[in-house]
Amino acid sequence: MFGYLWGFLYSNYFRFWLKWILRLLTRKCELQRIFDGSKEGAQRTLNIEHSLDSSKNKVLRNAVHVDEAEVEKCVRDVMKEKKIEQKNTGFKTNLHVCLLQISGYKKLYLNVESLRKVPYDSDNKEHEEQLIELWNLLMPHENLKARITKQWCDIGFQGDDPKTDFRGMGMLGLVNLVYFSKHYTNEARQILSRSNHPKLGYSYAIVGINLTEMAYSLLKNGALKSHLYNTISGLPQMEHFHQFYCYLVYEFDKFWFEEEPESIMHFNQYREKFHEKIKGLLLDYDVILTLK
Repeated sequence: MFGYLWGFLYSNYFRFWLKWILRLLTRKCELQRIFDGSKEGAQRTLNIEHSLDSSKNKVLRNAVHVDEAEVEKCVRDVMKEKKIEQKNTGFKTNLHVCLLQISGYKKLYLNVESLRKVPYDSDNKEHEEQLIELWNLLMPHENLKARITKQWCDIGFQGDDPKTDFRGMGMLGLVNLVYFSKHYTNEARQILSRSNHPKLGYSYAIVGINLTEMAYSLLKNGALKSHLYNTISGLPQMEHFHQFYCYLVYEFDKFWFEEEPESIMHFNQYREKFHEKIKGLLLDYDVILTLK
């Protein structure tokens, strides 16, 4: 109760007066103080995002919702509102980078969500080709005997037709699996082999789709901002989301064997424990979670 009351009073009263006093003392607005006091990356961009979003000035609040094409104009408008000279190239460049990261994150989420909503369609040639590509990448020395076959269980699907396993994550789940297998082929085959362990084994493809859901949820709730803002000083792309997914797959496999669960029946418990571990890492302003 006290925390809520303090938050309300700070946001609505104290913050305004604190900013006013600091501006009087430093002769700089809050945005300038953030650029002066924080290094490039997540800490700076998150602070700028919070400052803009919390502002009572409509121009500043709208800055966190601009599209990439509007960023340059938005920077000029913000500088005009805050009475910062347009020739101040340092401020202009820094704000431009931050707004690109902020708008890029929102666009990335929309692109990921759009792909997630595309259901796997066995009548779609491109969908089928990606599914076969996944098999060929993981099982290069074994040919599929048919499109619908129990062989799919060998790479961790639940039944003889993988399309049913993509219901929750749609094509996003398949695209992630193919990306990891294509860009980290040796690692993917090693993890698939480990997933067939007689005691600690798990369903490789099903777990992979489950980790797609984890990556998606972290992106959706904003937890991936620190990682992505540190990864690229510009627009985060789908490539960066796929790379984070690859990190999850690799690290989950290590985590699973280190924990040595009694059986696959405890999967949800260990999945949540791994999820909490990743969320904890993402709280670090300096975090970058990619495969080395």
